[in-house]
Amino acid sequence: MSSHPYLSIVIPVHNEEESLEELYRRLTGALDKLGKTYEIIFTNDGSKDRSGEMLKELHERRPSQIRVIEFNGNFGQHMAIMAGFERVRGQIVITMDADLQNPPEDIGKLVAAMEAGHDVVNTHREGRQDTWWRLTVSRWHNKVRAWMMPKLVMEDEGCMLRAYSREIVDLMVSTGEATTFIPALALSYATNPTEVGVGHASRAAGESSYSFYGLIRYNFDLITGFSLFPLQVFTLLGMLVSLGSFAFVVFLFLRRIIVGPEVEGVFTLFAILFFLIGIVLLGLGVTGEYIGRIYQEVRKRPRFIVRHVLEEKN
Repeated sequence: MSSHPYLSIVIPVHNEEESLEELYRRLTGALDKLGKTYEIIFTNDGSKDRSGEMLKELHERRPSQIRVIEFNGNFGQHMAIMAGFERVRGQIVITMDADLQNPPEDIGKLVAAMEAGHDVVNTHREGRQDTWWRLTVSRWHNKVRAWMMPKLVMEDEGCMLRAYSREIVDLMVSTGEATTFIPALALSYATNPTEVGVGHASRAAGESSYSFYGLIRYNFDLITGFSLFPLQVFTLLGMLVSLGSFAFVVFLFLRRIIVGPEVEGVFTLFAILFFLIGIVLLGLGVTGEYIGRIYQEVRKRPRFIVRHVLEEKN
């Protein structure tokens, strides 16, 4: 096996023992059919089940093609992918999840698009096999994201089956960001991106690693990492509220002079006050998200800790 394969497949793994064997069979079968040299990099992101043992076994089956990065804890999907990016050897780098919701057989579409001259190949899920509420939330979320970040042209941000040129991957690794959203980061460096449709299946085994809170954090990372839109909204809102408050003060002053003092509107004033306090607290929360990201970056702590790497020594 060449030490410089043509393809590098990077796969984060978190408690996926039930799908790893089928993933190995289908993925290696699809890649063997392509006739390209390749390597597969699994990152075990703090799995609590037998995933670590199974990954070691897969490495022993194909030590020249399968490499395993073992984290000493759970650092998240995107950091697991970044760890793989730091060690890839291929010219084309493909990411995918281990749950087989996106078929490995579609990797050929991504490779063809890359060979056509594109440096980033995004994907969207065709015939999504998700619950109606998840489809509805995803549809509205994509609309809001497109409105807030119009330069981020991406139909389906939740599909992790994507392809990147080695140059784009090296640029992403060089940022050293403590938190990031890889598809958006890649688009910020891309010069000729494209998008293709891929299949989608319901999860056959296991459970999603994203809890409701995890999905909220995921979207905070996307929005605060690639847009100043929330801060700009609160700046404009603050200006409008200030103008409205000034006009209201003038109105009350004139009313006192013309009509005289009155107390009937005290509850209205309290309602307005509580509304303004709510806006202030929400604005502080948004500002805190940006300050928190700055805090994480300036500490310069390791983004992840690698316990060991299983790979064939050259």
